[in-house]
Amino acid sequence: MRRSSEDTKAAILTAARKRFADDGYERATIRAVASDAGIDPSMVMRYFGNKQGLFASAVEFDLRLPDLRDTPRDELGRALAAHLVDRWSETDILRVLLRSAVTNPDAAERMRTIFADQLGTLVARLDTDPAEAAQRAGLLATQALGFELCRHILELPPVVDLTREEAIDWLAPTMQHYLTGPRT
Repeated sequence: MRRSSEDTKAAILTAARKRFADDGYERATIRAVASDAGIDPSMVMRYFGNKQGLFASAVEFDLRLPDLRDTPRDELGRALAAHLVDRWSETDILRVLLRSAVTNPDAAERMRTIFADQLGTLVARLDTDPAEAAQRAGLLATQALGFELCRHILELPPVVDLTREEAIDWLAPTMQHYLTGPRT
C-alpha cells in the first residue's frame, strides 16, 4: 500500500519523536528512524535533509501558554502550574527536547528559544518590570524543566507519584513568587 507524501512525512516524524525520546539525539540514527517508519533511509533524507533537519522538524513545539492577563494576580502561579503540568502530559515532544538538550547543543538552543520566547512573552504581558522579565521567565523555566526532568526523564518516585493536583499545589507557590514576588 502506497502512502501519500504527507502520510510518509507524518510516519517519519512519529518514528523520529519516539526514537529521539528513547535514545536521545546522539544515539538516534536516520537508519533506525527509517526502520521504525517502515521506509528506506533515503526517504528520511529526501524530506528532512539530515538528522539535524529531522530533529528540528520533530521538535517543533508551542507551549500554548494561556493569556493570564485576566487571571487574578494571586492566582497566576496556580494557573501557570496547572497549564504546564497538563501540557507536559499531553505530548512527548518536550521530553524529547529535554533528554536531547543535555548532550546536544542544537537541542539545548531549541529548548532555550522555546522557553525564553514563550515564557518571556507571557511574563512581559503581566505588568512586570521589563528589567526583570527575562530573569523571571528563566526562573519559571527552572521549575517547569526541573519538574519534567524529575517526573518523566529521571522518574524520581516521589515526583512521579504526585497526582496532578498535588503537583500543582507544590509548583504554584514558587511559580507565583517568580511571577509576582519581590526579588528578596
